[in-house]
Amino acid sequence: MAQTSQNSVQSVQAIGLTVSDADRAIDYFTGAFTFKVDSDITVSGEEADYLFGVFGSKVRLVTLRLGQEQIRLMQFLSPAGQPAPTDTQSNDLWFQHFAMIVTDMDKAFQRLQDYPYEAISTEPQTLPGGIQAFKFRDFDGHGLELLLFPEGIGSDRWHQPTDDLFLGIDHSAISISSTQQSLAFYKDILGFELAGDTLNQGPTQGHLDGLFGAKVIVTSLSPAQGGLGVEFLDYLTPPGGRPAPLSHRTNDLIHMQYEFVVSDIEATVEALEKAQAQFVSPKIVDLSGTELPFQKAVLLQDRDRHAILLVQN
Repeated sequence: MAQTSQNSVQSVQAIGLTVSDADRAIDYFTGAFTFKVDSDITVSGEEADYLFGVFGSKVRLVTLRLGQEQIRLMQFLSPAGQPAPTDTQSNDLWFQHFAMIVTDMDKAFQRLQDYPYEAISTEPQTLPGGIQAFKFRDFDGHGLELLLFPEGIGSDRWHQPTDDLFLGIDHSAISISSTQQSLAFYKDILGFELAGDTLNQGPTQGHLDGLFGAKVIVTSLSPAQGGLGVEFLDYLTPPGGRPAPLSHRTNDLIHMQYEFVVSDIEATVEALEKAQAQFVSPKIVDLSGTELPFQKAVLLQDRDRHAILLVQN
């Protein structure tokens, strides 16, 4: 595990995604992938405005759990945002997905056929080493992945005896412009530990990512306490990956965010400010008087404008 410091991210507590209809999203994730509802609250007022960086925010926030991992569905009851681009590619720098571990790829893929989705992969792929994967988008355009690790690969918790088809979330991956730039941010400032890196290429990778000639550096990072990880996707080819739009706001359906837990949010923010990080929240927001599951939080962006909600529980 990474050495802990005041700045180090302890865990990836959740993956947040802005949805058009929370009820529909609940039905989708609980029905297709067996998530369970943990909580369902609505937040508004000055704290919400500061937290999300959107004036007049009224947000329904639903927490779902799969195994040990959580996602947070955020429906902006007001103001509504923009739909996700319909032409998103895996190498566009706003692309993010999270990977759900399954115990039987054929059964998981067959179950998905009963629900709306847009395929990214041509079909489930078997990668070198025997890993099976299928990437797709939900009805709002969020990137998702079904992932199966063969014996000897992945965390031990994915290989315990079970009758469950869906086990949990292994990681959330983001497309980036530079591995070194992103390591300087996530590893050097936020204290993530490098867990592995590979160069993936060839026809199978292209079919997985929906990109002809895909050649990608994949870098895996682990927070101090382990668990849900971060993954970088640095596409060397094909060219043409687009930067995230400057107009992107938290209430747009393109929005996904990491939720990183730190033990001293003031110290971490100070380190990020010294590194000239881009903040969405104008200050650390005190949420102790709200129903939100953390005491303090601040929303910021990494070097490629992927969103990070930094929280202190």
